Amino acid sequence: MSILKKMTKDEVTPEVRAIFEQVGRDRGNVPNMFRVAAQRPEHMRTMIAHFGVVMNQGTVSPLLKELVTCLVSRRNACTYCLRSHTVLAGKLGATEAQLEALPDFETGPFTDAEKAALAWSDRVNGRSTQVDDELVARVRRHFDEGQIVEITMVVGLFNYFNRFNNALRLEPTQPGEGL
Repeated sequence: MSILKKMTKDEVTPEVRAIFEQVGRDRGNVPNMFRVAAQRPEHMRTMIAHFGVVMNQGTVSPLLKELVTCLVSRRNACTYCLRSHTVLAGKLGATEAQLEALPDFETGPFTDAEKAALAWSDRVNGRSTQVDDELVARVRRHFDEGQIVEITMVVGLFNYFNRFNNALRLEPTQPGEGL
């Protein structure tokens, strides 16, 4: 059970209500994470904006970003993000076999590029001070510098979101919730 209140559209300012309505149209719900963050509207706005840029801009495929998100969220034991982003990854084409293989991605049904991105993400997530030259060379074989920035940003964003959601004990958002 969440330790903080999830704001409803009737409890927020008109500006935040407009954001809730847009998010609801885009996603089909207003994520509980945003509903809790709405207690500080300026923080919620930047949270949503950062999420939008990291996940929706650049040249790394949305599917790969979702696979990275699922791996990071699994490693960080964030049920909230894992549940939501497993669904999104599936909608983008991730197979059940891929989603199940994420904990052992090196032997899973992934391309060499996907394995390199997942290896990079796993290391950055767990031991960022131990990114060695071998891993750098491996990820560079498949991705340019801007793409490496994108992948690293996904890892950082979901470390932030995972910790926010875990610490505040947020429950996964249900379809239509918060509209």
